[in-house]
Amino acid sequence: MKTVTVDGKCVIPSKVVCVGRNYVEHIKELKNEIPTSMVIFMKPNTAISAELITGKQTPLHYEGEISFLIKQRKISAVGFGLDLTHRELQSELKAKGLPWERAKAFNGAAVMSSFVSIKEEDIDKLSLQLWINGVLVQEGGVELMIYKPLAIIKEINTFSTLEDHDIVMSGTPKGVGSYVKGDIFVGKIFVDKKELLSQEWIAQ
Repeated sequence: MKTVTVDGKCVIPSKVVCVGRNYVEHIKELKNEIPTSMVIFMKPNTAISAELITGKQTPLHYEGEISFLIKQRKISAVGFGLDLTHRELQSELKAKGLPWERAKAFNGAAVMSSFVSIKEEDIDKLSLQLWINGVLVQEGGVELMIYKPLAIIKEINTFSTLEDHDIVMSGTPKGVGSYVKGDIFVGKIFVDKKELLSQEWIAQ
């Protein structure tokens, strides 16, 4: 089973629950409709990785996300996650009204930093930055989310039990795109503009 690190300790998430279309500007850049209810999909444990892969046939797209680790059905820690997407395949599947799993839940599709504990009162102060090759490509925070983290957790728990160490990815701000082997990614999480964690990946 794949693991992640929280406060220096390895734990095993049973699943990754993802929120789609949670930032208005990202919805616009992909020419999607603003949802009338929360868009939720899942990635299995096998999708979790500490390495950033590239696509074999077509480029993958990156989506930087504030990600949460769950304990006792509540947020206990935060990390930086990359939701990797086969965008061309996803578009084909969406056009046919088919599920997204082949484009979203493949091995290595949930790239995770280490996680650090967070207090509940700091959750709404969180923001992220994603830098690629020294260029800031994504920036955004909880204040821009349609659905805030505590509302996300409450909604997920109405239909699917969040077990200890499960991960929730809260959506991505505008600025998504493709990348190539050798690109250097740096994901950062901030609390009230103070850097909480930083993680680097080199695309393999």
